[in-house]
Amino acid sequence: MATPAVRARGITKTFGEVIALNEVDLDIPSGQVHGLVGPNGAGKTTLLGLLLGLSAVDSGTLEVLGSPVGRALTVPDGVAGFVDGPALYPALTARQNLEALASLRGHRTSGARRATEALAEVGLEDVADDRLRGFSLGMRQRLGLAAALLTEPRLLVLDEPANGLDPAGKHHVHRVLTRLAAGGTAVVLSSHRMDDLAALCSEVTLLAGGRVVFTGPLAKLAAESGDLDYRVTTADAAAARAVAASVDDLHVVEADGRSAVDALVVRGGTDAMDRLVVALVHAGVALRELAPVVPPLEAAFLALTLPDDAPVDAPDPKDQEAAR
Repeated sequence: MATPAVRARGITKTFGEVIALNEVDLDIPSGQVHGLVGPNGAGKTTLLGLLLGLSAVDSGTLEVLGSPVGRALTVPDGVAGFVDGPALYPALTARQNLEALASLRGHRTSGARRATEALAEVGLEDVADDRLRGFSLGMRQRLGLAAALLTEPRLLVLDEPANGLDPAGKHHVHRVLTRLAAGGTAVVLSSHRMDDLAALCSEVTLLAGGRVVFTGPLAKLAAESGDLDYRVTTADAAAARAVAASVDDLHVVEADGRSAVDALVVRGGTDAMDRLVVALVHAGVALRELAPVVPPLEAAFLALTLPDDAPVDAPDPKDQEAAR
């Protein structure tokens, strides 16, 4: 088997009496976008910092790109990224920031070319000569990604890279990360945006209380959530309710009064949803929408991190519309 980009065995990291990471095992192969998720305080930022050489493990072993990571606080060769946002110079332009970083990394002759290519890749060529102090949060995030690209990393580590991104910015970032993974780079990203993780990641690791509670493919994590609530909107709500009541392993939860069009909320697994769609078609009921009330990845996250008796509220459509 190929050497993984990241291999951790029993790594523990404490800060005083706080155990940030507790006996963590992790394998991340090259050529994969790997998501790191978990509630606040789960240890995600600590783990990213270890990968970037910003701190050292207290116990256990950590290998990055096939080399053991020791006690020296230096960025391992072939690794780039940022934690808690990129560190850049607000008084300089985007281009000047990248050229300065390229020069510091020994690329004096090719720094201008590298900077131009990186800015184009993240979609910032039109503001290349604008000063950073006028950039939005999303533009700063994209510039931080451009800075990481200067070194052509084999392991890219990103902390909440989607913060503040508009749809165009998200498109650029997703395209860059997908290209890097296709070229053999391992990408490790931490995010609270479940839609980004679902769109980008092959596998995810879920941390809670400094421990790994799940690691593996997204489909397997989604299966951990069990039955889900789905919103069903049709041309005839009454007929849809009667059809849904006849489908095995499917339960009608409530009428969705929050929707502009009368809809049902039903609960069941994916097989039951498939049977519902077939039954609606056979009954001649036009199906307009069938979507989970809570996305499967988010549902699995909640199932694995919340106490069993904690209430899980469905997102209010008004809040979702405002977020858009």
